[in-house]
Amino acid sequence: MIDIRTHRDRRVLLRWLPLVLIPVVLLASTYPDQYRVPPHYWLLSMTAGVVFLAGSHRPLPVSIALSILAVPMLRTDAWGVSGLVPYLGAVALVDVVARTHRWPTVAGATAAWAAAVALGRIGLHDTSIGRASTLVEAVAYVGLPLLLGLYLRGQRELAQNLRQRADEAQARTRLDERAALARELHDVVAHHMASIVLRISVAGHVVREADPRILTVLDDVRGTAAAALADIRRLLAALRDPALGTVALVDTDAVATEVDAALTRARAAGFTVVAEVDSDLSGLDAISRLTLLRLVQESLTNVMKHADPAVPVRFRISAREGGIAIEVVNGGRRATAPPGHGIVGMRERAELAGGTLSVGTGTDDGSWTVRAWLPDSARHGEPS
Repeated sequence: MIDIRTHRDRRVLLRWLPLVLIPVVLLASTYPDQYRVPPHYWLLSMTAGVVFLAGSHRPLPVSIALSILAVPMLRTDAWGVSGLVPYLGAVALVDVVARTHRWPTVAGATAAWAAAVALGRIGLHDTSIGRASTLVEAVAYVGLPLLLGLYLRGQRELAQNLRQRADEAQARTRLDERAALARELHDVVAHHMASIVLRISVAGHVVREADPRILTVLDDVRGTAAAALADIRRLLAALRDPALGTVALVDTDAVATEVDAALTRARAAGFTVVAEVDSDLSGLDAISRLTLLRLVQESLTNVMKHADPAVPVRFRISAREGGIAIEVVNGGRRATAPPGHGIVGMRERAELAGGTLSVGTGTDDGSWTVRAWLPDSARHGEPS
């Protein structure tokens, strides 16, 4: 995987490299008592290095400025490697051509550098062969950077296309995996759940004349299995649809009904539940609605597994701080049931929905409290 920050750091380093190398090149071209780099050449060279730093933000103006600075440097009798400094304008031309598809920009940078080469080299040869040599040099000094820039642009576009194809292939792989998981859920889990619902229904008919309490239990089990089957079908729809945010995993109108059903199951288990649901839940998006329902169900399931039935359970859903708050307080935890992974899953669900979850015992009465908060995105104009 490509590290974007490392790539960016390398580009910054390359921008500073000419400014570091130019003094070294000019010093290497200085020979005592034979040749010294003129002061104006030093000034023009260092100015070119500073201007080159801005090329990442304004490539065309920088290319034109370097072309202008190259003219007096090309007409100066440079010695040794110091004669390479003016061709920083050719590097700037490569940068412009490689980074843009706008032909007017490319033409402007190319024309500026061609004019700089022509003005910098014209008149330095006296014969007709010399003038022809100047023309050949101009074509080479301009044509090679232009071709190199076009080549680099093509390589960049090729790399982008390859990355795009890799991303598309990865997306297709994820969709295939989701479809395979959906098929497994449908063929195995949903099939068995439907079989359980059918068998319980048959058992209810067989023991119709039995103790009414048995029928009540069977009806409760059948209702729970049917609800689980409906949840599986919703998850199947979500797995088959990559746009998860558009899937109503839990309908807005069904949230309150499902919450009431969870409270009813807790009361049927022998608990006294004092419930207060005073908030409009219609502002929650699809993921938050599903998260709220799962937090309520898991909290009340933990109450039935761990809490003391003799102590009333306080249950509340209310609006707070731009979101929906859930609070479940019960009479502490019994030691008969081992702890599971429900709290970990609840916290992960809350965090994925952009909310928070806190659990713990009270310091005074030893009660066990679950508090959660989910953002009400629709009410505040955020996308659901």
